[in-house]
Amino acid sequence: MRVASDMDYQVVFAALDTVCEDNISVMCGLSDLPYGATAKRLVTCMRQIQEHGRALEPVVCSFTAVFHHYDFDAQTPGNGYRTLVKVLLSCLLHIIHKGRYIVSNYNSAFFRADHNASEMEAYCSALCQLRALLHLAQRLIHDNEYGQLYSMQDGDLSRRFVQEYSSMHKACFYGRCLGFQFSPTLRPFLQTIVISMVSYGEMYGKQQSGMGMAALSLLTSGKYVIDPELRGAEFERITQNLDLQFWKSFWNLTESGLIAGFCRIASCPVQVNFTLTVPPVTLRLPLASDSSLTATVSPPIAHCGPGPVHMRLISCELREGQDSEELLAFSRSDPPPISASHLPWVQKQPRSPCLLIHFHGGGFVAQTSRSHENYLRIWSKELSVPVLSVDYSLSPEAPFPRALEECFYAYCWALKNCHLLGSTAERVCLAGDSAGGNLCITVSMKAMSSGIRVPDGIMAAYPATLLTTDASPSRLLTLIDPLLPLGVLTKCINAYAGADCQTVQPAVGSSSLSTLGRDTAVLLSDLTQGASNWIQSFLDPMRTSGGVRSLSSMQRRSQINDTRRTSTHTSTPNCGDHVDYPEGFEPLRAECLAFIRPTSCPIIRNPFVSPLLAPNNLLRGLPPVHIVASALDALLDDSVMFAKKLRDMGQPVSLTVVEELPHGFLSLSQLAKETEVAAEICVEKIRKIFQQETQMPALREQPKLQKTYPSTNLSG
Repeated sequence: MRVASDMDYQVVFAALDTVCEDNISVMCGLSDLPYGATAKRLVTCMRQIQEHGRALEPVVCSFTAVFHHYDFDAQTPGNGYRTLVKVLLSCLLHIIHKGRYIVSNYNSAFFRADHNASEMEAYCSALCQLRALLHLAQRLIHDNEYGQLYSMQDGDLSRRFVQEYSSMHKACFYGRCLGFQFSPTLRPFLQTIVISMVSYGEMYGKQQSGMGMAALSLLTSGKYVIDPELRGAEFERITQNLDLQFWKSFWNLTESGLIAGFCRIASCPVQVNFTLTVPPVTLRLPLASDSSLTATVSPPIAHCGPGPVHMRLISCELREGQDSEELLAFSRSDPPPISASHLPWVQKQPRSPCLLIHFHGGGFVAQTSRSHENYLRIWSKELSVPVLSVDYSLSPEAPFPRALEECFYAYCWALKNCHLLGSTAERVCLAGDSAGGNLCITVSMKAMSSGIRVPDGIMAAYPATLLTTDASPSRLLTLIDPLLPLGVLTKCINAYAGADCQTVQPAVGSSSLSTLGRDTAVLLSDLTQGASNWIQSFLDPMRTSGGVRSLSSMQRRSQINDTRRTSTHTSTPNCGDHVDYPEGFEPLRAECLAFIRPTSCPIIRNPFVSPLLAPNNLLRGLPPVHIVASALDALLDDSVMFAKKLRDMGQPVSLTVVEELPHGFLSLSQLAKETEVAAEICVEKIRKIFQQETQMPALREQPKLQKTYPSTNLSG
């Protein structure tokens, strides 16, 4: 999101006012031309934009004067207030660019008046809603304590935030304006994701064969490419109303056979890649304070009793122990992975002094290590270390503390059996993203409380450290985020807390991943590669047909706009708690209200669920924590506040904030240069943990990590 610097916002607002005046002046003289009605639409729209801009400039001025007080430190500018200002300026720059284009090209034979008017109206709606978010952020900055990003003591303020989210119009951010705040190279991918999601949502719950699902999805995706407004409205409906099982099944599409196969072909080759099933056997590990004494580690038992723990071992090089009969006995592969004895030309490397243990993201409810395999392969190659990724049980079927128990057990098993994994475990790093970042922290807390060895460091990418709906400026981004809307976030939180565990039903019909079928996977794979952009550019001139939209399309748009204008002054839940906006201003309201289930379960505030709420004695003694967050992530303030808390305690911690990227950027690391750079930052943080000095003299003299060799793929 490259916008003017914080001190140049006056230039942006001045340019916006000039562009509005230029467009109004030009369009007022075109009432007699064939697209005179469209010119009137543009005049009305530009006047509204001008009004919003003039009202927002002093608001932005007030934020820029104080938002540096909420940063982690002077070298790490990043917090939700900064992000909201940057998102607003990004929206204004899009409007300025489009406005200048209109003024320069309105008399061109190829000028599509209706299309450009629709684009400007969409950004006008987005600007209106951003104005509302800035107003809510003003309330936060006024009501919160100095330097605090969360209002954890003000339940009333957080409740009003949820109510505003429930009633505010959000569809404009998922239509023509989709992803405007992100890196331009990611926008085609985001468009593909949203089109795939709304197409899948339309067929969700219908009984269809594999071919029928593919055909239906193909038909529905076409109309969402052609009509951005319809796409936005449908995405809003899905994020507000569809149940958790839909999100579980959609996110798990990345693990369907064909898509996973393509990802493996495109990813870094490795010599070892197979899954393990570790039986629930009690472990005994030496105490960290006295190695002559041992601590007992019981297998996971929460909710469903003792059960095995599943893991995936990835190694770029075949190392000693990784082809042992003892390890292969744990393999879930059928047939089992090929051992080096069958491939004598494979050069077996000595055990690495380092071991990376990974916990995947997915909101605690979806995905496995298979979804994250691409970047784990790269990590194993670049760091020359074995990677053990844990496939913990998912919610709501297995809510807290099952996932934590399994991850902790896997960590302890890895310490005890590191010789089988190709490592001496002299240096152990925990790494995870989102929910996995949460588990990295809480597993370390559990290790400390159990008296066993803690890892040598943690790399947490955009971790979830506060699993509540407490209001913060970055949480306001859930109203515009295509990957992490508040409605979806609260479903995941409640599932992990066990609020939905009594009502879970097995997925049936097309919502089940097992019945997805090859054809749907083919379709969704074909939707990638930017196909939606090509279709849009090809079909859009046909829609406008010389600048005149079809009657049915105009009628539908008119009905939608009428509904929005009418609902502007109605349908806010619990009117007594309604936010007081400036006189004469009210955000657009949604056609249907979202039901956001409160995250009121007491478990949510358990420090092993929300480590940001942990008392100092549970955090003191954590290893160095390296957090890599995104400025455009709704969970940004989680990272900033947690890093501040550790720093203020004297705990070793670093925070890096990357720009222009959404939540989950690690899974997008091969799609754009920006995501590659962010992924490289994560690798460097892990490398720092492996190379940092220790107090053990023997470890200072440890050999350098082995270089990589041309690989012979054993199983992956």
